[in-house]
Amino acid sequence: MAHLFTPFTLKGLELKNRIVMAPMCQYSVTAKDGKPNDWHYTHLTSRAIGGTGLILFEMTDVEPDGRITDFDLGLWSDDQVPAFARIIEACHGYGAKVGIQIAHAGRKAEDAAQPVAPSAIRFEGDRYKTPRELSTNEVKQLVQKFADAAKRAVQAGVDTIELHGAHGYLIHQFQSPVTNQRTDEYGQDLAKFGVDVIKVVKSQMPDNMPLIVRVSAVEYVDGGYGLDHVIEVCRQYQNAGVDMFHVSSGGEGKPGATRRPGNYPGYQVPFARAIKEALDVPVIAVGMLEDFQLAESVIGNGDADLVAIARGMLRDPYWAVHAAQALGETPNVPEQYRRAF
Repeated sequence: MAHLFTPFTLKGLELKNRIVMAPMCQYSVTAKDGKPNDWHYTHLTSRAIGGTGLILFEMTDVEPDGRITDFDLGLWSDDQVPAFARIIEACHGYGAKVGIQIAHAGRKAEDAAQPVAPSAIRFEGDRYKTPRELSTNEVKQLVQKFADAAKRAVQAGVDTIELHGAHGYLIHQFQSPVTNQRTDEYGQDLAKFGVDVIKVVKSQMPDNMPLIVRVSAVEYVDGGYGLDHVIEVCRQYQNAGVDMFHVSSGGEGKPGATRRPGNYPGYQVPFARAIKEALDVPVIAVGMLEDFQLAESVIGNGDADLVAIARGMLRDPYWAVHAAQALGETPNVPEQYRRAF
């Protein structure tokens, strides 16, 4: 059997294969109420029909002004839970497991009248405003909002939760010396905000439900952190209760003259392997992995435990089916489609 199609189990999460649909914002909440709509239903269930093992809802925010734009998802209200539950139940019906990526955009909240952040440092670009630095008490209130969102995600029926600690959003902003220049306890320990969020989120999750954190392994802006820094941050996150890391990179700002991201298939895979080996923890690799043989090699070589497909799955909802065909496996398709295979 192809490595990509072997089952995977982490605590109570049992996946039929090693394929993850990466969380990707759709900017399609027409009522601006944070609820997933018919677009999200079709978008996500089609990937479940297409054989994906784990589907991750796009970045879903803990308060209205925590969204990147007003057209993003949220779980700040109990009223939002049924819309998520409807989609999760449907995906389960096609054999996929589902998680929600919980987040706050921080200084990258484009439509907030006044974005907030660890420090009053503006993200570059005309559409971004200078954020207001959060007080220590406000930071603690935000921690609780993550817990409240996680509780709603569990009520909606998720199989796992992912916290977004990458790509320059709020948790990442706290863990980076570029964006966190505070002098209080949340500046003296750059991992503290993430650790506090992890602990309260875990308190809302069943004991057998794994918690995933997405991290940027390196920053490309001048003065940004490197792999050694994030490994130590991840060590603290692991000690706080993280079960798996989803390893990406960048997103904190304009790349510096001497630090630039790769732009080739698999360029982030070594970061995933480094964190996996340093912490003896399961990891998800992501980043231009849509070539079937490349995705197979990432699992077969032991670089990562799961592979996340992003834009490749936007182009092809049946990526997992086509990967199975390319790798000599019998595709796992619904009864209604079997005569085509």
